[in-house]
Amino acid sequence: MNGNDMMRLGEPDRSAGPATPEAPVIVVTDIRGGGPPDHARQRVEQARALRAACLGFFPAAVRAALPLFDRAARRSLQRSGSPYVAEIARIAEILDCSGVWLLNGSYQWACTALARDEHGVPWLIRTLDWPFRGLGRHVEVARMRGASGEFFSITWPGYVGVLTAMGPARFAACLNQAPLRRRFRHGWLRPCDVAVNAVASWADGGRMPPDQVLRLAFESCGDYAAARRMLESMPVARPAIFTLVGCAAGERCVIERTETGFVTREEHTSAANDWLPDRPGWEGRIGTRRFLTRTYDEAKSYSCARREALAGWHGAMADRSFAWVRAPVLNPYTRLAAALCPAGGVLRVIGYEDVGAELPAPVTELCEIEAAAQFA
Repeated sequence: MNGNDMMRLGEPDRSAGPATPEAPVIVVTDIRGGGPPDHARQRVEQARALRAACLGFFPAAVRAALPLFDRAARRSLQRSGSPYVAEIARIAEILDCSGVWLLNGSYQWACTALARDEHGVPWLIRTLDWPFRGLGRHVEVARMRGASGEFFSITWPGYVGVLTAMGPARFAACLNQAPLRRRFRHGWLRPCDVAVNAVASWADGGRMPPDQVLRLAFESCGDYAAARRMLESMPVARPAIFTLVGCAAGERCVIERTETGFVTREEHTSAANDWLPDRPGWEGRIGTRRFLTRTYDEAKSYSCARREALAGWHGAMADRSFAWVRAPVLNPYTRLAAALCPAGGVLRVIGYEDVGAELPAPVTELCEIEAAAQFA
């Protein structure tokens, strides 16, 4: 596919959102030949700036121990059986800094997604929430290719996994972090659960991180049915929630994954960071601001409120105004919002950041991709 095969490829739409005329345009980078290492090579300064912004979130003591955490993440990924380990090693070499392995071993704090049919075809809309500043400002779209076809991944230079992507005429999918497995109910002991879960995930080799499993699905699955089978059955290093849509009416589902098990629902296809229905011993994800103060029930209701709010939104999925990005779906950690329709080959994304107001605001122009009909 060349530039003439696209109706619109990453062009700013200044009529779409409240971003200012000075807002940056989201870059669309063609890495079909070299993959994420090529992305990092083309965007070295942007990748380093993003790393600095993300790691600046952590206390000084954590940053000082970064090489130790990086080595632990590297050992875990090397045992995972992931086909992308060599890419991460190459990216670490290109960027020549610590933190690359650690950032590729983690994924978003909390997100909200909805899959719904509109005019006979499925759409997927989602927000990605992470406490790291800079993710919205530095977001890019990578044009990638696997054995089963091309796809567009909403991503960042230096990152090998897939969190949100669309394969024209195949499927679109996104990844949400699963609820927190709790051993202690008290809020002050929540960090203990996070630490124990992380150690268990890193220590138990042989399973790929969910974001890398999602990338593998886009590279190797030719349609919605094949992607669903892979996302349901392939073991993952930690629990996850996948939201998946195809091209035909009714091809939409939410797949709730534990490391080796799954529950798939084709109704109520909205997702945040809690199981539906609730399961004992698990707690919906919450933001860092109230990480130690929210009770078990408050944490559950925070995720549930976002999921139900998006499920209750009945506007047009194809609306370029992104009117669905509103509280509580829009929250202090929102870093991007996206809408995807594989049947039409449509991908739209806007970056968000904390701008000193109560809630984040758009900081990029709307990036819109419309793949040509030849993908069908």
